[in-house]
Amino acid sequence: MNHRDIAGHVRTTRARVGVLVPAGNPTIEPELYRMAPPSVSIHFARLETLAGDPGAADGMEERTLGYLDSLPAAARSLAAVKPDVVVLSHTAVSYLTGFPNEPALLDRLVELAGTRSFTAAGAILSALRHLGVRRLAFATPYPEAIGAAGLAYWTAAGFDVIGHRRLDGVVNIYEETEERAHALGRAADVPGAEALLISGTGLPTAGIVERLEGDLGKPVVTSQAATLWQALRTVGLREPVPGYGRLLAETA
Repeated sequence: MNHRDIAGHVRTTRARVGVLVPAGNPTIEPELYRMAPPSVSIHFARLETLAGDPGAADGMEERTLGYLDSLPAAARSLAAVKPDVVVLSHTAVSYLTGFPNEPALLDRLVELAGTRSFTAAGAILSALRHLGVRRLAFATPYPEAIGAAGLAYWTAAGFDVIGHRRLDGVVNIYEETEERAHALGRAADVPGAEALLISGTGLPTAGIVERLEGDLGKPVVTSQAATLWQALRTVGLREPVPGYGRLLAETA
């Protein structure tokens, strides 16, 4: 598939990646576009919910689970572009439904999308296993209940979460900055952790992963980086993506 980019250059698209994203999330689209190699096109469909202000800390649990109600319509819309793989890019959905229920969530996603599919949490799990991580530092921008659900999720997945920090003072996750994410990552890390996980596709992280890895001397995995890494592996593209941390730089 050939098309011209904004500068008029012809680009060959080797794979289409479909992304299901919460309606109010302004972060995941520019970050995936920024990181993705030219051979990949990315297509989005938005999950809707009626439960309050998107991204707000208040009511986030209700909104998160409410997005699942709009999954069929969003998946049908995305299927029209015939993606090679589809990701449910909302990590907190997996946390609240629980690790034991992840296979059922994935089965539903595959059925609705009609193609190969995965969740953001599933991508993180694959990435951490690929890196050989067992002891984990975990950073979240979520309210306390979702943060606790995330801890339970990764513990049930077999990780020893030896460091955990929630971002203080979050009013709306979609208004947060890279500098706040960087400070959160540094605060969450502990010496015995083999990697740092920064969760949340609404938290901007693309520009800080390499800096954090330099600061901490260990891999840093984010929801966005893991999502792109898993998508590339799923469609058989192993080209390295430099500039966004060890995980993507070692894709090949």
